[in-house]
Amino acid sequence: MMPATDSLPSHHSRGVVLMLVSTVTFTANVLLIRALGEVQSVNVWLVSCVRFVAGMAVVLGFYRREFQFHRLFTHPKLIGRGIVGGGSVYLFYLTVVHLGAGRATFINNTYVIFGALLAVWVLGEQFRPSLAVGSLAALGGLALLTNAFGAGAHVNVYDLVGIASAFAASYVVVTIRQLHATDHSSTIFAAQCIYGLIICAVPAAVQHEPVSALAWTMMILAGTFAAIGQITMTRAFRDLPVAEGSLLQMLVPLGIAVGGVVFFSEHFAPRELVGAALILGGTAITAVRR
Repeated sequence: MMPATDSLPSHHSRGVVLMLVSTVTFTANVLLIRALGEVQSVNVWLVSCVRFVAGMAVVLGFYRREFQFHRLFTHPKLIGRGIVGGGSVYLFYLTVVHLGAGRATFINNTYVIFGALLAVWVLGEQFRPSLAVGSLAALGGLALLTNAFGAGAHVNVYDLVGIASAFAASYVVVTIRQLHATDHSSTIFAAQCIYGLIICAVPAAVQHEPVSALAWTMMILAGTFAAIGQITMTRAFRDLPVAEGSLLQMLVPLGIAVGGVVFFSEHFAPRELVGAALILGGTAITAVRR
């Protein structure tokens, strides 16, 4: 049942707030993973597994009544969301390793455009001109902020992997919007965690190496932030169209850049400041509705 017309602004505002909470916690997740790299080199499979286990801990700890475990293996869209979503997490981490954080983040975030266009076709959502301009501005800003096409950048097979990850992410956000008609946010999120674990558990066990207590602590904390970010993002997509919600997620790389300045003594070049301004301007469009 659709909400009454006079309640639409409050639903939209709630979605924006939840999506902003998601961007903050996703930023914290990436910064912790980055700091983890300075403490100990941990394989990507294990990092992904810890993230999925933390996600299930959040689901079982806070949504035990709403969560419907059996539907994860009987609902085709939940199965698809789980397999594609779990796989995309690993693909993104893989491209970060082989392309660098900047180029990998830029390619992955092109899902903002892919997802919006897919939502027009599958869900009948509108991709307003203002959102199109905002998306292109934010992507341009992201390219400047991350120096995605700087000196020495060249196309290789991992660029194609990054594009595949972006397509997967666009499928996931559209499917999340569809699943809210039949399932609770916790069940939708749990699909990613369960199938992600199925995908990553065996490789993580095969490549297992001793991990220090500090590294475990950082991974668990990072996984918890990622779980909060994913569940709030999933819930936000109940109230926000794909184009708006995805565009707000562009604030994550900006937050990572700011975190690099605060925690890792990095500095913004003029090019990066222009990129940051474009991201802020592009995403600000989502806070206003005609």
